[in-house]
Amino acid sequence: MKHLKLTLFILAASVSGVWAQSVDTVAVWSQSMKKNVKNVVITPANYKTAKNERFPVVYLLHGAGGNYSNWIKKTPFLPELASRYGMIIVCPDGNTHSWYWDSPVDTTSRYETYVSKELREFIDKTYRTVDSREGRAITGLSMGGQGALFLAFRHLDLYGACGSISGGVDIQSFPSSWYMEQKLGSQAENPERWAEYSIMNQLYRLKPTSIKIIFDCGTDDFFYTVNKRLHEQMEYRRIEHDFISRPGNHSWSYWTNSIKFQLVFFDNYFKDMAAKKAAEKTK
Repeated sequence: MKHLKLTLFILAASVSGVWAQSVDTVAVWSQSMKKNVKNVVITPANYKTAKNERFPVVYLLHGAGGNYSNWIKKTPFLPELASRYGMIIVCPDGNTHSWYWDSPVDTTSRYETYVSKELREFIDKTYRTVDSREGRAITGLSMGGQGALFLAFRHLDLYGACGSISGGVDIQSFPSSWYMEQKLGSQAENPERWAEYSIMNQLYRLKPTSIKIIFDCGTDDFFYTVNKRLHEQMEYRRIEHDFISRPGNHSWSYWTNSIKFQLVFFDNYFKDMAAKKAAEKTK
């Protein structure tokens, strides 16, 4: 009887997905910052069994004051979504206020290099990934939303799709907030630098179909105005994108809903790219 109970428990656990997905905390050495950086890596349920399959990757960035564990703690359904869409989700640590830049002021803060080079190379070497822009997307919330667009627009060869949730997409509007002066210097003394590091002034890098873009913001969010302005600038430049605004503020109650829509968007992109590649092989 004890054996039967154990067997039933194992079967129940397997069916419910308790052991189906893998959620690991992985420390990755950053040569540029001379330190180990922690990351959460979520692999889908079939990762260990589908030995010949490669999986697309979504990099998911946290906001200011947060860390690598925020997303998995606040949205515990992420492993289920990773399995549903057959993707790997990577949540890097971006320090509390790095803004995911290579800071021209603080030489110990090199998070553009870390995320887009050091971590990416580690993930592609360690896991069975689709190691191309067709299998790689990046998004995040607040500081991480700004960071995701910043990295994607500056590395179009690495990312095929990107997103932002409640992102601080025009830092020039908030010169004394969230310790940005520690990373860029004061705006009064470095106006050109602040302009350069703003998402608004990275749009020149994009052609209408350079990259798949989705971003959203709650209408009660203090970042809503700058997100609406980014949408208008993209429309003016005829840059294809999905922009969603709906009731909500700068909180997890909004973000936990948004990430579900964004992962659907990325899943559709990955499937389109895979289908295109398969069609090319049959020609």
